[in-house]
Amino acid sequence: MTVILLRHGRSTANTAGALAGRSAGVALDDRGLEQAAHIAERLGGLPVEEIVHSPLQRCEQTVAPLASRRGLTPTVDERLIEVDYGSWTGKSIKDLVKEPLWKVVQQHPSAAVFPGGEGLAQVQSRAVFAIREHDARLAEAYGRDVLWVACSHGDVIKSILADALGCHLDSFQRIVADPASVSVVRYSSTRPFVLRTNDTGLDLTALVPAVPTASSMDSDAMPGGGSGT
Repeated sequence: MTVILLRHGRSTANTAGALAGRSAGVALDDRGLEQAAHIAERLGGLPVEEIVHSPLQRCEQTVAPLASRRGLTPTVDERLIEVDYGSWTGKSIKDLVKEPLWKVVQQHPSAAVFPGGEGLAQVQSRAVFAIREHDARLAEAYGRDVLWVACSHGDVIKSILADALGCHLDSFQRIVADPASVSVVRYSSTRPFVLRTNDTGLDLTALVPAVPTASSMDSDAMPGGGSGT
């Protein structure tokens, strides 16, 4: 199964320099709406079978053009929601960098628990479980490799990628997930393969699932890097 991890487009909070978290009414700004339309162009020609997204407005807006183009009804999954930043929610980034917890978030995120909110380790646990559960469900339903989209938030996507890369959560700040970017993970029977990260380009045709052959070893990594798609 291959999942396209899509970060929502640019929001009004992004441009205001605020930590939106789960605040209500945070929508895409004009640039974000343009990005959502562009996503429909980028992914619309791919055989996307399902779209799952965070319940927050900015994610719903991001996938709407793609869902319309593909004729799909998106599924909302609460486990893909933004981090609960607790009392940090709504505060400006320039003020938060002065907090002692800021250094923990940067250097030792696995130990970071937001006051009145959740810890980043909790975020990774719920998000990875959600992605793998959807993957298993689609594998059982289709009996073949399926391409699907999960639209979520920056820190959530970074935590999923850290798991797929087999690296500790304390390294997840080395991963970038810009607004409207796609990161792609293919889950095989033994391991995930990270195909793309923070991709904002146009050509994604290489993500179309290959037709399996009798000699294919979809769970094996090729010595030397293989011949590509």
